[in-house]
Amino acid sequence: MMEIPVYMLDAFTNLPFKGNPAAICPLMHELSDDLYQKIAAEMNQSETAFITRINPSDNFTTGSRFRLRWFTPTNEVNLCGHATLASAAVLFQHKKNVNPILVFETKSGELAVTQQGEGYVMDFPLNAPTQQDPSEFRDIIKAAVGNQPIQGVYLSDNTKKLMVRLADSCDRSVLTGLKVDPAALLSCERSGRVKGIIITMKGSPDCKPGYDFYSRYFAPWNGIHEDPVTGSAHTVLGGYWYEKLGKKKMLAYQSSRRGGELELEVRDDGRINISGQTVTVLQGTITL
Repeated sequence: MMEIPVYMLDAFTNLPFKGNPAAICPLMHELSDDLYQKIAAEMNQSETAFITRINPSDNFTTGSRFRLRWFTPTNEVNLCGHATLASAAVLFQHKKNVNPILVFETKSGELAVTQQGEGYVMDFPLNAPTQQDPSEFRDIIKAAVGNQPIQGVYLSDNTKKLMVRLADSCDRSVLTGLKVDPAALLSCERSGRVKGIIITMKGSPDCKPGYDFYSRYFAPWNGIHEDPVTGSAHTVLGGYWYEKLGKKKMLAYQSSRRGGELELEVRDDGRINISGQTVTVLQGTITL
């Protein structure tokens, strides 16, 4: 019988049942891709992350470099923010890792996570999107925002995330009130060019706590109808809003039903720091 430890953490929040839940499995040995996928389907979270040792002589307390992979209920993904945040929290909090910085080797390169106060700072790639002709994506835009006025359409080719900005004339209730049908999104886009859609709008930095922008994110192409709080989407959003607002440091809010807050800092080296907190809500054992 195999026993696999599992932790469930809510990321980008300091309150249980808010933010984005992720299942995290620290493993002494690699498992098969098929088993990873079956566990992720069983956990049925937007992501289940698997942490494995790179150096067999390391353990989860003393090691500073680990391999990290992320699976949705239907497939493996190349980048996931909230499950990276949660993975670091498991190592720092539950495995009492002694290092100030942890480095994860992933399909998106090396991702470093540093403890900072009550939370963690992730060093992520910046995926600034490029402007598109809205008519090229007319059907998917209609499925996402209906007849609401928009102010621009952008695509991040390497993340396959399409970003639609709502017009500044829209109240925040327009964003939170959108009823997005995942089946309609899937039927509009089958080319593989888009794997997720971000809907965003300018924030209210003058009102406390002063969010610079709001967003929601939908990825039915990866088996996720709406993701509660999405770190990878903010590698796109951060690049866009940095240019529009002229601010390197921004506070963002993802306006899902659960909601979550992210601190962003665009760096001079073309990367982005994404910061947030986590809460552990469950720990146990998977027996196979």
